[in-house]
Formats: sequence, structure tokens, C-alpha cells
Amino acid sequence: MTSAQHDPSALLTLDVDGGTFRLRHATRADLPDILDLLADDQLGATREDSSEMAPYEHAFEAIDGDPAHLLVVGELLEPGEPAGAVVATFQLSFIPGLSRRGAWRSQLEAVRVSARLRGLGIGAAMVQWAAEESRRRGCALMQLTTDKSRKDAHRFYERLGFAASHEGMKLTL
Repeated sequence: MTSAQHDPSALLTLDVDGGTFRLRHATRADLPDILDLLADDQLGATREDSSEMAPYEHAFEAIDGDPAHLLVVGELLEPGEPAGAVVATFQLSFIPGLSRRGAWRSQLEAVRVSARLRGLGIGAAMVQWAAEESRRRGCALMQLTTDKSRKDAHRFYERLGFAASHEGMKLTL
């Protein structure tokens, strides 16, 4: 892993098979690629519908306009190219709280890496960057939820040091 010294827009760069992986802040133009990544599994395929972009654009504006939220994408750059295909994404939110002596926590959401690039260390590098950014912002812990059916994701997060400490619940509104 290398830092973004030569490219000020890069949050992280990483040499991988096939080029350079670059992590950067998402732009509105990245929305179609982000939605493709979110829909590229059994659960996401039933939840996402990019035929109507307005709800996604509204959500993007809310995330992008609030410094407590980061929407990040990863690109795969071919040698010598200034931009590349979006192949990964995640959202990181920062939440103040009274518990744990007023500790801040970060919430990691929607971590996705293109199926063709899994196993190259991209997901681990993204989560490590998110943890470092959370520490930099004074968070005492980073939390995430992952669907009970995503057994591979559970193993991935456990390898990175996450512990299944709570039972999550949701109420559809």
C-alpha cells in the first residue's frame, strides 16, 4: 500500500494485478457504477433499481453535503491512464454518542468490490483505510452490519479483527 503523495485526489493507492487501485471520494458521475456494484449480488439485485435515479441522486447529495459522511469509490487504473473503471465502493459515517464516555463511532456501510477483483487485498485495504480515517477523526470504534446470509463477508470481517458482538435488528418504515 502506498500513500497518495503523487495524486492529491487519491485517498489511497495500491498496486494490484492489472494496474493500480486508487481510492477517492465519489462524484455524482460515479452513481451508475456504484449502483452496479450494490446490485451485483443476490441481495442487492432485489433491493436496487437504477431505472429511477432521482432517489439515488437525492441520497448522494445528502451524503456529499455532510462532512459526517464519506462516499468513496475505488478505481482500477491502467498504466499511464489518469482515470479508470470504478471497481469498489463504501460509505463511512461518523456518529457522536453519549455511551462509552461520549465516544464517537464510525459506521461502515455498503462495502463492495467487483467480483473479478476479489482476493487481491482491495477490500482489506479499503477497510484498513476506513479504520485509519475513523481513528484520525477520534472514533473509539468502527461498526458495521452484514446480512446473516453473507457468510463469506462474515469470514472476511472476522479476518480483519471485527467481532460479532451484537444482534442487529431493523424496522422497515
